[in-house]
Amino acid sequence: MRASLFSAALVAALVGFGSTIALVLAAAAAVGATPEQTASWVLAVSLAKAIGSAGLSIWARMPMVLAWSTPGAALVAATEGLSMEEATGAFVLAGLLIAAMGLIRPLGRLVAMIPDAIAAGMLAGVLLPFVLKLAPAALDAPTLVLPMVAAFAIVRLGNPAWAVLAALALGLALAFLTGAAHAPDVAGLPGLTFIRPDFDPTVAVGFAIPLALVTMASQNLPGFATLRAAGYEPPVSAALTTTGLLSAGSGLFGAHPVSMAAITAAICLGDDVHPDRSQRWKVGLAYAGFWLALGLASPLVIAAIAALPPALVAGVVGIALLGPLTGALTGAMTPPATRTPAVVTLAVTASGVAAFGVGAAFWGLLAGLAFHLLDLAKLRRARPSANP
Repeated sequence: MRASLFSAALVAALVGFGSTIALVLAAAAAVGATPEQTASWVLAVSLAKAIGSAGLSIWARMPMVLAWSTPGAALVAATEGLSMEEATGAFVLAGLLIAAMGLIRPLGRLVAMIPDAIAAGMLAGVLLPFVLKLAPAALDAPTLVLPMVAAFAIVRLGNPAWAVLAALALGLALAFLTGAAHAPDVAGLPGLTFIRPDFDPTVAVGFAIPLALVTMASQNLPGFATLRAAGYEPPVSAALTTTGLLSAGSGLFGAHPVSMAAITAAICLGDDVHPDRSQRWKVGLAYAGFWLALGLASPLVIAAIAALPPALVAGVVGIALLGPLTGALTGAMTPPATRTPAVVTLAVTASGVAAFGVGAAFWGLLAGLAFHLLDLAKLRRARPSANP
């Protein structure tokens, strides 16, 4: 295979892993995952991405690469009072729901009826609290966080894909050079740990459904759009079914859902990857190989990040989510007709309120849809009077 296939796959894998691994570890900590369960989480999600990327690329003969659900990880990290067993049950249910969207067309159409702006508002509400922690983190550890922000701001001017990775690398170097972080104790090779899922009804409604929806709206749909923009026609049903079933299977080992990639996919779709579009699918094989390697190396990464000061980790997460938050806010605010419902969704979701054991993302979605339906009813009533 051409060297450019490997270089593109390596860049895409490193960007995807390095830019949000701290958020995934924060999600694992939020649900009380043990070190063994955290290592299993990262390995399982890496294996799911490797299997799905290789399988779909070979079957569809196009570069179809997968990502872990970054907004999904943020949703997990923002959740309180959830056990690892309940989270596992939600991961499995979310995966099955995504697979059902691919297999059952009426269900897919029902989900598609949710306005994009409201879905974007829910995503923005999930991401906003993490980005708001960036400024306090800079105040707590200015010598570590401010240089990371500067590195991100400068690198993104020339190569946005590498900006977060550059900030993380600089933060790691500064932390260990200044003694703010201690040398990590690295375990051996990771292993998969089966976690018995707890299928709690309130968790299913308040967490699993929003997890599936935010994964669909923020990653799967943009991932398909990225492929179409590159001149490919993605097999949507097969992709949703595959990513959903892989998510359900890897969820049994503690992993949150996987999805179609968008930003990292763009790295694998250019003419510089392979001049022959019919051969470009092979980048999916190289990408799968690198994700397998990253999964096996996860104990080293997990140990290194665990040794970092909390302020630095919060800063890395905040920087990493600036881009997704920008995209979500743009999507929420662009259509004038749904601006108010989107803001309501954002406000309720970002509040973190949990009622009757159901998380804020569900209530934000419900509130936004209620405002949207009221707006539609008002519009219908106004139409007859406009045409006497």
